[in-house]
Order: sequence, then structure tokens, then C-alpha cells
Amino acid sequence: MLYVAEDVVDELEYEALRKQAITTYGSAMAKVCHFFCSFMALSSRLKLAHKIKDIRERLDEINADKVQFNLTERHEEVHVNPLWREKTHSFIDPSTIFGRDGDKEEIKKSLMHPNPTRNLNIIAIVGLGGMGKTTLAKVVYNDESVVKHFQLRMWVCVPENFNVTRLVKDILKSAGGRVDKNSSNEDTLHTSLRELLKDKRFLLVLDDVCNENRNKWTKLRDLLNGGSHGSVIVVTTRSHRVSSVLDPVYTHSVEGLSKEESLSVFVKCAFKEGEDKLYPNLLPIADEIVKKCKGVPLALKSLGGLLYSKVDESEWELVRGNEIWELEENEGGILPALQLSYNQMPIHLKRCFAYCVNFPKDYDFSNILLIEQWVAHGLIIQMSPNKKQELEDIGELYIKELMSICFFHLDLQENLFGMYSFKMHDLVHDLVLSIGHEEWSEIDSNNKDMASTVRHLSISSSSQQVSKFSNKLTNVRSIMYRNEPHVSSVEACISRFKSLRLLTIPYSDFENLPSSIGTQKHLRYLGLSLNQSIKKLPNSICKLHNLQTLLLDGCRDLERLPKDMRNMINLRFLTISTKDTCLFVNGVCCFNSLKILWVVECPRLECLLPQMDRCLTNLRMLVFVECESLTSLPPIIKHLKALESLYICDCEEIDLTGGGGDAQDLNLRLQILYITNLPKLEILPEWLLGSANTLKHLHIEQCENLKALPEWLPTLKSLQTLEIIECNELSSLPEGIRHMKTLRKLVIIPEL
Repeated sequence: MLYVAEDVVDELEYEALRKQAITTYGSAMAKVCHFFCSFMALSSRLKLAHKIKDIRERLDEINADKVQFNLTERHEEVHVNPLWREKTHSFIDPSTIFGRDGDKEEIKKSLMHPNPTRNLNIIAIVGLGGMGKTTLAKVVYNDESVVKHFQLRMWVCVPENFNVTRLVKDILKSAGGRVDKNSSNEDTLHTSLRELLKDKRFLLVLDDVCNENRNKWTKLRDLLNGGSHGSVIVVTTRSHRVSSVLDPVYTHSVEGLSKEESLSVFVKCAFKEGEDKLYPNLLPIADEIVKKCKGVPLALKSLGGLLYSKVDESEWELVRGNEIWELEENEGGILPALQLSYNQMPIHLKRCFAYCVNFPKDYDFSNILLIEQWVAHGLIIQMSPNKKQELEDIGELYIKELMSICFFHLDLQENLFGMYSFKMHDLVHDLVLSIGHEEWSEIDSNNKDMASTVRHLSISSSSQQVSKFSNKLTNVRSIMYRNEPHVSSVEACISRFKSLRLLTIPYSDFENLPSSIGTQKHLRYLGLSLNQSIKKLPNSICKLHNLQTLLLDGCRDLERLPKDMRNMINLRFLTISTKDTCLFVNGVCCFNSLKILWVVECPRLECLLPQMDRCLTNLRMLVFVECESLTSLPPIIKHLKALESLYICDCEEIDLTGGGGDAQDLNLRLQILYITNLPKLEILPEWLLGSANTLKHLHIEQCENLKALPEWLPTLKSLQTLEIIECNELSSLPEGIRHMKTLRKLVIIPEL
């Protein structure tokens, strides 16, 4: 019922937005059509009226039940822990594990000195879920001596069904080999694998194997037998039965941490450094909680993060005495400690975490994209009505909170364009599956039935399979394609599922997006990234007045943007790749909601229209990447008073000194400026002085003609990070740079 109510409210809001777009920016003909259509929509109004009546009757029934059973309403305050540690990921960094030095050395010894009688050696790392098998394998995999020893290293997370053909593809991808997306020929794949491994000593990690079928394993092992002597496969698994099927030369069992090591991990996660000594009354309780975790690092970190900053003894006792500890540890394969951490979450975090059921095991999450998906489904809410916060900022707090209890862990990759990646531990993935399995399903060739409660679909099959279940699935909210969909499958989804909030279609091979996309009134998130064949978007896409996220990056053959794009007045996040020479021909006068704009891989782009200065007043991030023909920034910088991050990379013709206006006229709040590979850059632009009080991070890389830094650079009062890399013409720094009180990080390569 709540989903129906949400759709009704959403439809009313859509009509209001449509009216706003037409009356403000529509042509005379469009306004006339809207006038007459408003009288012709009687049937739609009657349908809405019946839905509203049904909803009210159901609410009356619920209220009657409340009175009958003497139920009381409870309001849960929305709260995100403000004391989250900036370096939460430090204790889940694979290089900083506890009590595993001996394990690491034993495994390394087996890697570097394998059985001489075997050409291909197999090593198994076995242990309970959450014990740190994957982390241990990562530490060994990235060890400097191991990296030097092997000519080729590959890492593959193994799917539950252990499909050999899929594994071969994943191994090829991990090694950087080319896999034809249209190829299903096993002989071709096997030949590619043999050529890849030939005469190389390789290391392959197969993470989280649960296959007990010896025939499947033998088939894969035989395919991998083409490397040179000393090649090794490392397998992590929760099962000794799986290990026995592998016939390993060495099996390493990962045991629980000792009592002292466990307490050290827990205390490190539950207290700020040294703070545990201030609360001696909590340590005996901590000792008992630690015993119940049975030395499992993931459980210790999760509960430690859960209790971080909480010093009330009763809250600690609540965790210690919770009855969930009585559950069998193997019930669904989920540790009671993780279930307890989930149960203790506030409702808004539970909903955001449960949404992650949509993603496969070992998925690389992106903070920005996940947050925009949460926004699309209305899962992010304002914490205080009196203090306006951007939804993206609240989403960042949600991610950090989930990291603090180890439900997410950072993947150690560079943070660029405000984007970083993170993963979910396999055991946490099991937990989210147990929570959200009734609302998520995957349509593939093996489907026989599907529950009517499904709200989120992953699709990896044909349009016939979609049609098979469409009548039963009446409230689908999101669809994610996992492979290269055919246009008929996309058309079937658009025509049959009318309540979509999210639709992602990557890697398609069709040239035109179906025009029926304009009927998706509720759509908030449309992901078309990396559709390299698509040439045209239908103008009907501009009817998506509710759309908040539109991803067109990697659409290299896209000729131009739709002409009425200004009608998409709710856009918050827009990424663009196009062959066009000028963006926004009809202006972007309505883009007052836009927060993030990425312009990437636009080799012919020469200009962005000056009209943009009146409509991007709320833009917070602006990115230009590989726009080789762009000669200057548009004269909009001085009007972007909300702009916090500016990234300009690989734009060979751009001149930053123009277009910004006089420095004394500017009052900007730029915090990050990241520029790389700009051959025309000889000196930093004067308009940067407009952010003298706010600029925190300045990164300059591969600007071969940068000859000097301005003398005013030390006057940047908030500068914390200055990185100058491979700017070979630069011979000196302004006096006073090294003595700036705010400067925490100064990187100059090569040293001046």
C-alpha cells in the first residue's frame, strides 16, 4: 500500500513539474497543447481518485487495528554519529592486520618455494567467515617480494555457481587480456587463456570458493596448467571439504585471534586512541563481548565500531546481554555479531544498507553513484528540518557510518573527482542477502518463479524472460542490466514496469534509446554509461521531469544532446560524453538543481554557452576530462558561488587565465582545484584569488610549461595540500610556501 501511495504522490508532483517546465520554457504550441490536455486528462484523474480512496480505506483499517490492540506510535529520531573517525579505514587496511604475521610468512614460504614435483601448485587458505582469509590473501598478494617473484598476478572473486567459462573470462580480464563481449566460443576463450599464461610464472588468487564439484575444478585446473614451473593458485574458502577437492600442496587454516589480540582490535575500534583508560568500568564489559566474538576479526571490528563514542555503561551491557548471541553461528552463515550490528542500526541506515542487495558479491561500489541511487529511491532524509544539508553530504555520512562498523571497507584506490571505491565483505554480503532477498531477484535463463514482493531486478536474459514475470511484478522500482542488453529487452522493461525510479543500461550495442523512455514519469536515475554505439537520445527523454541523475559518460558516438534538455529541471548529477562542438545549444536555464557536472571525452567540444552563468548557481563540482578542443573556461567561474571542486584533466588547448574576471570581483568558495596535463598553462589564473579563504587542496600535474607559481600563493589562508608533480619547467617556489601554517602536505616531484 505504501508503494501505491508513493506513486500517487509522485504522479501529482510530476504533473506540477511538467506544468512548470511547459509554462516557463515551452513553445506557444506546447502551451496550447497543455491547456487542452489538462481538460482531456479526466480518466487519469479518476484513476488517481480511486487509488487515493483505496489508500484512505486501508489506512482507516490500520488505525482501527492500532486502537483494537492498544498500539502506540513511536518516532525514531534520525541521527548519524558525528564523531566518525576520518581514518576509519585504517583498521581495515589489508596492510594493518592484527596477529597474522606468522600466517603471512607461512603462506609466503609456500608461494616462493612450491613443491618441485608439480608444475602448478595449489594453496588453500581455510577459515570461518569473517576470520580474515581475504585480507590475509591480499597482504600476501601485494607483498613486494611476491610481486617481484611472479611475472603475472591475477585476482578473481569466484561466483557461487562456479561457472568455468565465466571464470576464464574473469581471469583474462584480471590479467588485462581482451575479452570479446559477444564471444561465447569456449575454444576461443581457452586459446586466449593458454596464450596469456604461456611461459609465465603466475599467481592466481581465487577468492571465496564454495565449489565441491571435483569435475568442475579439474576442468579449470587443466586450463590453467599452461604456465611455467612454479606457478601457484591460492584459494580462499570457508570449507575444508572444498579444500580437499582442490588437492592442495599446502592448506593454511586461519584460526581466531588470541584473547589479547582480540581485545586490542576491539579497543582500537571502540575508543579513540588512549581513551579506553578514561573508562575502566567499560573494559570488563568489553572483555566479555570479546569472548563472544570468538576471535573473529570482522565481528570484533563491527561491534567495536558500533560502540565507538558510546560511553554509557547501559549501552555496552545491552550489546553484551543481547539474546541474539544464542543464535547458532551457522544459521544462514551469518555471525550473530553482524546481525546484532544491523539490529542496532537506525532505520535510515538499515534501509540504505538493505538496498545494497542489488549488487553482486565483491562489487566495487562508488560513493557518488551509490549516494545518487539512494537519493533516487528516497532513502536519504534531512536529519534536521532547521538545518538544511545537501543530500549528497548526508549520504557521505551514511557511507562513513557503515564503514565505521565494517559493513563497507575502503578499496585502496585514489580518490579522484570526489569519487572513491569500497567493497562489502563476503559475510556482510550474505547478511544483506538474508535481509533483502524478498525484494530483489535476478532474471536469467534459470528462473522458474519469482515472488510478487520483488522491487529490484537484475537482468541478464532476453525480453521473453522479462515478459514472463512482468504481470506478477507490479511494483518494481529499479532495474539493473548485468550484461549487454538487446533493445527489445529494454523496450519490454520500459513498457511493462511503470514505477521505475532507477534504470541502468551499460554496454548496449543499440544506436538509439527507445523513445518510450519518456513514459517513465517516476524515473530518477538513468545510467547509460559506456554505451559506445548509441548515437542519439530521443527528445522524449526531456519529459523525465523527475530525473535527478543522467549518466552519459563513455557514450563516445553520441552526436548531440536532445534539444529540449532544459525541461529536465530536477537534474542533480549529469555526466556527458559527446561528439558535439557546443553543449546546451538551447541553454540550461532550468538547471538550478544541478550539483555535479562532468564533461568527459568530448574531443570536438569547443564551447559551453555563456547563458550557463545564470543557471548553475548551485553547482558544487565541475569536471572537464579529455576535451582536447576546449580552449578556455566559459565566463561562468565568477558566477559559480557554490562551486567547491574543479577538475580539469587532459584538455590540451585550454587556457585558464581567461574567462574568470578580475580577482577583486570574485567571491568564490572553491575548495579543490585539480589540474593535470594542461600544456598551455604557464601561470595560475588570477581568479583563484577569489577562493583565497576557502581553497584547501591544489594539485598540479604534468603541466610542462608551468614556469612559475604566483607570489600571492602563500596568501591562500586555508591551503592544506599542495601537490606539484612533473612540472619540469618550474624551478622555484614562492618565498613563504614551506612556512605556511595551514599547509599539512607538500609534495613536489621532482624536488626543487
